[in-house]
Amino acid sequence: MKDKQFWIIGTASMVIFLIYWVLGHPGFKSERIVMFVAIVGMVGTLIYYIRMAERGDSFFLRTIPGLKAVEEAVGRSTEMGKPVLYVPGIMDMDQVETVAGVIVLGHVAKMTARYETSLNVPVSRAIVMKAGRESVRESYTLEGRPDLFHEDIVHYLTDDQFAFAAGVNGIMNREKPAACLYMGKFYAESLILAETGNSIGAIQIAGTASQSQIPFFVTACDYTLIGEEFFAASAYLSQKPELLGGVKGQDILKAGITITIILSVVLRLLHDFGWIGWDVLNFLTVQ
Repeated sequence: MKDKQFWIIGTASMVIFLIYWVLGHPGFKSERIVMFVAIVGMVGTLIYYIRMAERGDSFFLRTIPGLKAVEEAVGRSTEMGKPVLYVPGIMDMDQVETVAGVIVLGHVAKMTARYETSLNVPVSRAIVMKAGRESVRESYTLEGRPDLFHEDIVHYLTDDQFAFAAGVNGIMNREKPAACLYMGKFYAESLILAETGNSIGAIQIAGTASQSQIPFFVTACDYTLIGEEFFAASAYLSQKPELLGGVKGQDILKAGITITIILSVVLRLLHDFGWIGWDVLNFLTVQ
């Protein structure tokens, strides 16, 4: 109850809606009430935790080892005097995983600028190259080291899948990076890249939502961000309150949805066995 403004506005909105409902709710389809309540509840939960984070209130977020290891990997490269290799996948900016990979690249670039560590970012799409360069340029500028930035940090290799993998493997074997980060959309080249990185003794951190490639990264890399862990990476790395609050709100929503599904299954089974007359599907189904 610390956020009085949130609860006052929420209570007032609820009272107004109840009055509207009692008056006959013109223009509102009664069969959509479950969907309406669910949407309002989800939005309200997200807003509450974002506001909570912005106030500076502390809350628990589970630790993701792969994200904690990112700074360790950059630090290892700094100590060894070797570069950091960052691969933002092989797809274009129309893929959400590529967008997430470029966002994480910005955070990694801040660390390399802070520690004055060499960063190498090969890409397979021209638009990704442009977006990556702008992200790295901004990060170096924010860290007060624009002098360390040069456009060749992010460079284009080729659009071809296996030619790109061969090119990245060549970079690994020539430059021997101490840390290899794979963050984005990957296909069959994932194991080729990860095995080459493993052969040169690099610490490897991968992140992807590609279900078919996760097993290969888990096998060959030191740390792997699986699915939504990858998408939450920018919040964990930036520590921005609005992003952390959003992650916490989503965790609460997922817990609520899981509980709802379990209760619905139990109630449906009780109905099928004839122990209760109320069918939960009629309540949850949107007409």
